[in-house]
Formats: sequence, structure tokens, C-alpha cells
Amino acid sequence: MSTFVLIPGAGGAAWYWHRVQPELRARGHEAIALDLPGPDESAGLPEYADAVLAAIDGRRDIVVAAQSMGGFTAAMACARTPVRLLVLVNAMIPLPGETPGDWWGNVGWEPARVAAARAGGYPAEFDLVSYFLHDVPAEVVAAGAEHQYAEADIAFGQPCTIGRWPDVPTRVIAGRDDRFFPLEFQRRMARDRLGLDADVVPGGHLAALSYPAELADRLAGYLDEATAP
Repeated sequence: MSTFVLIPGAGGAAWYWHRVQPELRARGHEAIALDLPGPDESAGLPEYADAVLAAIDGRRDIVVAAQSMGGFTAAMACARTPVRLLVLVNAMIPLPGETPGDWWGNVGWEPARVAAARAGGYPAEFDLVSYFLHDVPAEVVAAGAEHQYAEADIAFGQPCTIGRWPDVPTRVIAGRDDRFFPLEFQRRMARDRLGLDADVVPGGHLAALSYPAELADRLAGYLDEATAP
């Protein structure tokens, strides 16, 4: 049995992973979803990484999975403690010293997003429904309203304090229908920054809410592949 430590994106709500947790447990693993102090203007990336380390707390056979902005937190945490695997899910992939605020321009996110919108026939102007909620079941959207928090500005100006990418096996998962971080954009970023191919799963940017079983299959599948003869 492995323990999955699940890091949310901006806002820091553990609720984001609530549909994936029982799926991982059904596959024989433990799953810990973190609430990060995203709305707290006195806490930022170092505190987020500290929260990951506190959740690991001496556990062994750890898989860290991070969504969206959680990629910064995951990289910083995994640089400080040994883990079995790091999985980035529709995630920002930081360079050493890069801040989340600078990341967008550095990776060419805006032109990639707009080009994908024009090619896909959905609005180029950002709105929550078109970019985040377009494939999330209505009942999940309704239940999630109380779990939405704005990310405090502090974290966007803080650098990713890694000297190099952590020395841990890393996998990249990209949502087939992600409109916020379009698939080809994620593939390019994974190649350019990590030299990796992205594994594609169904769903948009919030794949853990829209296709939890399929995402859990991919997460658990990495462990099955590692132990296959």
C-alpha cells in the first residue's frame, strides 16, 4: 500500500481531491488531501511545502500528486524529503528560482490559451464556466461553491526554492480537455522543462472533479507499472 499526498492548486482546498480519495482507497492505497493556507496573506510557498512535509510525517512509500499551482509546492517539498514518485496533474512546472507570478509569461501561457480557444470554438475571454467547470457535473459544482477561495497574492511573488528539479521519479498528467492549460501547451512544457512526455487522461483542468476514477486509475497505474515483472 502506498500513501498518496494530494496537493490542491490555487486556493488550497483539499476538497478538490475529495472524489479521487475514495477511488485510490478502493485500489488499496491511502490518500491524504491537504488544505493549504492559500487565502492567508501571511503564508506562502514555504508554508505550503511545510504542510506537505507535516502530512508525510515519517510515512514511507509516498506518492505526491499536485494539481495546477500545486506544482510549485510539490517541487519544493520533494526537494526536502524522499518520496517514491511525484506526479504533476495539469500542473505548473517551475524552474529553480521562478515565481508563480512570472511563470505565466515565461512559458507563453496566454497566447497558448487563446490559440487553443480559437481552435476549439470556445470563448477566448476567460470565464470560470468555460475554463474550469465545463465538464464538472452540476451537482459537484453546486457542492463546491463553499470550498472556493481566492489565493492570496503573497505566494505569486515567492520563488521556487529548489536548486534543481528534485531527484525523484516524476510523471506528468495532462487533461485531454483542459482549456486553462491546453493539452499541447502542457506537452510542450513537460518536454521543455523536464524532458518528459505527458500522459493524457479524460477531463479538463479540474479532472479530479470530472473524471475521478480515470485519474485514480492513472495515478495507481504508475505503481503497478513500477512493480510489473
